[in-house]
Amino acid sequence: MKTDPKAAVRKQAEELREAVDQKTEVLKKNVGDAVVRGIRRTRALSFYLVKLGCRLTIFGILLGFYLYNRPALNEIVNQHFLYHFTALHIVWGIFMIIMIMHIIPNNRLSMAWRKARENVYREVPGYSELQLLRFVQIQNVRAWKVMLAWLSFNAVFGVLYLLDIIKSGDLLMLTVFYFLSDYICILFYCPFQSILMKNKCCINCRIYDWGHFMMFTPMLFIKNFFSWSLFFTSLVVLIHWEVNYSRHPERFWEGSNQTLQCAHCKEQTCQIKKKIAGKNMRQV
Repeated sequence: MKTDPKAAVRKQAEELREAVDQKTEVLKKNVGDAVVRGIRRTRALSFYLVKLGCRLTIFGILLGFYLYNRPALNEIVNQHFLYHFTALHIVWGIFMIIMIMHIIPNNRLSMAWRKARENVYREVPGYSELQLLRFVQIQNVRAWKVMLAWLSFNAVFGVLYLLDIIKSGDLLMLTVFYFLSDYICILFYCPFQSILMKNKCCINCRIYDWGHFMMFTPMLFIKNFFSWSLFFTSLVVLIHWEVNYSRHPERFWEGSNQTLQCAHCKEQTCQIKKKIAGKNMRQV
C-alpha cells in the first residue's frame, strides 16, 4: 500500500506544531514562575492589589464616560453640587472618606502612614541625633524639590485651563489618573522615589501622605464646591503629616525607629517593585 507523500508531510507538520505548542506552554509557565518566584503574598500586598483593581475600575468607568460624552462630563463637574445628586457625588464621597481616614487615628492603614504614631514607634537604642538631623535636612531638601517639580508640572495644566484649551472634565480625568497612579507608584514604580527622594520603600517615604495633595492639585483650578472641597481637604492632610514630621522626625527614620527596618516589616509591599528594579538592572 503506497503512502501519500503530501499526507505524510502534513502529518509531520501537525506533529511538529503540537510539539512546538507544548514547548511554548511550558516556556510560558516557566517564565511566569520566574517572574513571581520569591514574592510572598502578604496580607498588605494582596490588599494593595485589590485596591489597585478597584482604582483601575473607577478610572476605566470614568474614562469610558469621558470618551463617550466629554461635554456632559464638563457640565457635571461644573453643576451646582449641593442641589442635584449625580454619580459625581459618589466619586466625591469616596475621595473624602479616604482622606478623612488619613487624618483620624486608623490602624487599618499601612505602616507607611502609621509610622507617625507613637504606639508603633520602637526606638533604636543609642541612635545618633546628629545623623538624624542630617537625615532630616537631606529629606527636607528632596521633598521641596518634589513639591517644586509637581507644582510646576501641574501649572501647565492650570494655564491650559485658564486659556480655555482644556476643560473641567479634562482636569477631573487628570485627577482620576493620579488616583490610579498612586498605587502604581506604590506597587510597581515611583519616579519620585527613584529620581528625587531616594528612599528605599514606601514605609520609609518622607512624603508618603502627600499623595492626596498631589492627586487633587488639578482641582485647585476649578472654582466650585466639589473641586475646592477636595483640594483643601487634601491640604489639611498634607499639613497634618508635616506637623507630625516636624514634631517627631525620629519616627520617620529607620536609623532611629526599628519598626521601619526591613527585618521588622510585615507588609513587604515593595516586593514587586524590587523585582522589576532588579530585572531592569540586569538588562542594563
